[in-house]
Amino acid sequence: MAIDKNSNGYTFGFAIVLVVVVGALLSFTAMSLKKPQQENIKQEKMKSILMSVGIMSSSDNMADAPELFNQYVTGQIILNDEGQKVEREYSAFDVDVQANYKKMKAGAITPEEMDYPLFKIEKDGETTYVVPLVGTGLWGPIWGYIALEGDMNTVKGAIFAHKGETPGLGAEITTENFQKQFVGEQIFEGNDYVSISVLKGGGGDANKHAVDGITGGTITSRGVGEMLDRTLGIYVPYFKQN
Repeated sequence: MAIDKNSNGYTFGFAIVLVVVVGALLSFTAMSLKKPQQENIKQEKMKSILMSVGIMSSSDNMADAPELFNQYVTGQIILNDEGQKVEREYSAFDVDVQANYKKMKAGAITPEEMDYPLFKIEKDGETTYVVPLVGTGLWGPIWGYIALEGDMNTVKGAIFAHKGETPGLGAEITTENFQKQFVGEQIFEGNDYVSISVLKGGGGDANKHAVDGITGGTITSRGVGEMLDRTLGIYVPYFKQN
């Protein structure tokens, strides 16, 4: 029996088969790419942590990050919202602070339900502690890592990233000129936690608790300051005890 290719039944049947085949191909492609994508995300996170302490730079090959991470990261700690160390079935590296922050903003979880990771790095006999950060800029999420020296007070380095800040304005948080201002700043004044403010004018070299904000990027600058103050405040009890 000949198939009538001009019939509605043939047209619908052909369309259904085409949708099924294309859907299967797309699904197979997505599954094939999922593992490499996850590995890239993992390596990028490792590289960012190492960049905050100067072990890697933006020009370094991301594929080198796992080996260097395992070499220099000697401790992974998870804190609760009161700055107390807690034990989990997963590591600090597995804590997705960006996803948790998004859930918190949406009201799906509370700050009390969140985990706060801390990474301990040993290099050339010096200890550094790296804190992951996440906050909100003008147009969307901002995030980064800030590294503190062994005194858990003085900043060794900081890196920041964003999703959609304006080039030449808020996006300047990703530049070396902005990030290097944090080196040598301090989050304590004596025994009091004061964080690091991001201000227009910055307060000058004599002010160890403020850096210069971005010209034309006031809201993003405030977002960085709020992100630092809120996040580092969680770690203060742990820093004081240790």
